[in-house]
Amino acid sequence: MYSFYIRDQWQATRNLTVNFGTRYEYFPLPTRSDRGMERYNFDTNQMLVCGIGDVPKDCGTKVGKLYFSPRLGIAWRANEKTVVRSGFGINWDPWNLARPLRTNYPILAAQNIAAPTSLGWATTLSQGLPPVPVPDLGNGVIPLPATYAVTTTDDNYTRGYILNWNFTVERQLPGKFAGQVGYVANRSVHTSGVLDLNAGQIPGADRAGQPLFAKFGRTAATSLVDSVTFSTYHSLQAQLNRRFSGGFQLGTAYTWSKVIGLCCEEENNGGPRIKALNYLGLNRSLLNSDRTHNLQFNALVELPFGRGKRWDSKNAVVSGIVSGWQLNTLTSIMSGTPFSVTAGNASLRMPNNDQRADQVKGEVKKLGGIGVGSPYFDYTAFARVTDARFGTAGFNSLRGPGAFNSDLSLFRRFALTEKVNLEFRAEAFNWTNTPKFNNPSSNIDNLQVNAADGSFRTGVFEVTGTNAYGRDVAERIIRLGLRIAF
Repeated sequence: MYSFYIRDQWQATRNLTVNFGTRYEYFPLPTRSDRGMERYNFDTNQMLVCGIGDVPKDCGTKVGKLYFSPRLGIAWRANEKTVVRSGFGINWDPWNLARPLRTNYPILAAQNIAAPTSLGWATTLSQGLPPVPVPDLGNGVIPLPATYAVTTTDDNYTRGYILNWNFTVERQLPGKFAGQVGYVANRSVHTSGVLDLNAGQIPGADRAGQPLFAKFGRTAATSLVDSVTFSTYHSLQAQLNRRFSGGFQLGTAYTWSKVIGLCCEEENNGGPRIKALNYLGLNRSLLNSDRTHNLQFNALVELPFGRGKRWDSKNAVVSGIVSGWQLNTLTSIMSGTPFSVTAGNASLRMPNNDQRADQVKGEVKKLGGIGVGSPYFDYTAFARVTDARFGTAGFNSLRGPGAFNSDLSLFRRFALTEKVNLEFRAEAFNWTNTPKFNNPSSNIDNLQVNAADGSFRTGVFEVTGTNAYGRDVAERIIRLGLRIAF
């Protein structure tokens, strides 16, 4: 990957500064140490091993070479206490294609043995698993078994780009405070993603609805890396800060935002949850990272006791004990993240597509329950889907629990010699011992009938306090330490 950047600054007037420049980037197709990558041929069901035989090292894949990204920034000092800033820029998505293409056939034999129907079986114990063939690279054009998954580009890869723009006003306030408020936004256009072109396209059709099954008998995922996703972010961002003076420093930042895109992959290496081309619009939703409110607060206070402070004891012993203490805090308050209510896709019968639950009530009440048997939302607002169709509940239509965390620390420095200092640290992480909860489980098929009274008991919408590794990360932690600086 290669790039260079040219920039200049123009002092248009005493109060107006303009920054402008452009970046140029070139992203060649990645290669292996001894040859190129691989590419699937959708017309012949063969793999092209780039750089072997008569196959060119880039497999004939074209990548753009005119990736210029201009940027413009303007700062205008309206008066001695007010500054207005604005900026606009284009950034090409720097995603490296080596990530999705690095483990392709024949480097990796990713075999996916699929059942002929959603309620059938793929093989039996007596039949066992089919043997894995050892591919012969030959002239660089090799057949691809129908059960082997691949991820590939086509002959023309389009790289996405991100538009960024902002407008902020900063104002100096009394008491050594400074405030800033601004509109910050970006839009990701033609973002790279992975789309399985062999996913089922017709509800209820099972394998018959997979395009490459009808053409070549392929049952495994056959994913194209291309510009298949998008996202849009808008936010109001505000800050109130006080520079360190008189033993006190303060920083606050608040963001009110929304981010919408193609649900629910945000790292390029996955695709939309619904992959059927005629139903891609059903993926448009809030993205997993969306948090409506995000408040961050930090402060540093030198306690006003001891030598040279407001309350200076004349007693040398007392002054030696109470001098030099510093109190710090960092506090975060955030809205919860969105989540989807899903359902099993047995009745959908569209391979490699996710299913949504049916929403049967116009309003979903938040019950706020925590723990087993205590639903977080009214699960009766959703129902299983028993027909060959997608459910009516939108992706990421509900929001999980918010989060509060506050850390506190107390420092004191002792001057042992002119060049050696000893610092005592007492730190309390989550000193309020406030629990933080995961989003609730959300598969409506987890509903089970209670044999005793015929009522439903559910794992749906139960909220737990553990992270993805099953460990509780919400408890208070206290740490004491000594640090020697010399």
